[in-house]
Amino acid sequence: MESLKQEAVNAISKMNDAAEIDDIMYRLYVIDKVRKGREAAERGDTVSTEELRKEIETW
Repeated sequence: MESLKQEAVNAISKMNDAAEIDDIMYRLYVIDKVRKGREAAERGDTVSTEELRKEIETW
């Protein structure tokens, strides 16, 4: 897996030169959330579909 810094640099370099700071920040936010989700899945820190349905129903 590439470093977080390299992943951020790669993502930003692929963006249009007219990208706004909000676009860049959103892209970095998404990268962060995906990385954290993968790490959680590797740790087994997940929720089953049935557990998620029950949680949604209680809202």
